[in-house]
Amino acid sequence: MNDEMGRITQLVKEQTALAEKIIQESRSIIVGQEHLLKRLLIAVLCNGHILLEGVPGLAKTLSIKTLSEIIDVSFKRIQFTPDLLPADIIGTMIYDHNKHEFIPKPGPIFSNFILADEINRAPAKVQSALLEAMQEKQVTIGNITYPLEAPFLVLATQNPIDQEGTYSLPEAQIDRFLMKVTLDYPSKEAECEIINRMTGAELPKITPTVSASEINEAKTIVKQIYVDDKIKNYVVDIVNATRYPEKAGLKEFESFITFGASPRASIALIQAAKAHAFIEQRGFVTPEDIKAIGYDVLRHRVIPSFEAEAEDINSEKIISKIFAEIDVP
Repeated sequence: MNDEMGRITQLVKEQTALAEKIIQESRSIIVGQEHLLKRLLIAVLCNGHILLEGVPGLAKTLSIKTLSEIIDVSFKRIQFTPDLLPADIIGTMIYDHNKHEFIPKPGPIFSNFILADEINRAPAKVQSALLEAMQEKQVTIGNITYPLEAPFLVLATQNPIDQEGTYSLPEAQIDRFLMKVTLDYPSKEAECEIINRMTGAELPKITPTVSASEINEAKTIVKQIYVDDKIKNYVVDIVNATRYPEKAGLKEFESFITFGASPRASIALIQAAKAHAFIEQRGFVTPEDIKAIGYDVLRHRVIPSFEAEAEDINSEKIISKIFAEIDVP
């Protein structure tokens, strides 16, 4: 087993330049968002969707657009608004007068990277159009189902739900996001640097530096990263604690959780931990990898109750308590 881990670690180190290249190029545009840049890279390496939440102006859209420019893949931006229709996303059937038949007109969903900008400003009917694409990586138009070209990622931004004109995303949809990353205001030093870059004579430019084939090769290596059975059991214990807190010695949290994490959370924790280990140049996953990505994977999957909100207890406080109580292997 040690020989196998050594082999995988060597493969990982050979691919490290790719991860560093993406992050370094992103830094030429994005200032002071290291956590966000690494989480975007993890999403790409896992082929998983990511949701960014923060108030307007925190470079959510710019970060995703920058990533799509660095990686040479097809990219479409969909601006979500209250009057958006499902057909505006997936496409529709139109009548061809020459052929005397209906033919499909694909929508913007048929791209590698989809920027779903301000995704929670469209109602549930529009959100449902994304469910099949996000889970099965396919779209049905009329009676025909079309596979989506790999890699396919939905990179979404949303404003806090207490802002004007926002809708809560359906649980079935939000569970399909590998991670939810929350953004805060930049530091004073970072904001000064943002001003210098964005108000200069010439704005920074991005050059495509990574191909889709390089990403696919890195993803193949990420899948090979070793995960011990003890780590898998640790992940299952964490996820089970969100469903049955009393069994994990967290009886006081039993009334604070409306819904716990689904099995997708267990899968996402392992996938994201592998990608995190890849970035850290390791061929194996450690408990620290699980803790490092745990909040981003679980915060949108653990739904606090009204009683928890009354006690000022949010999902992050619940997750923090679970990590503190579950024994580390």
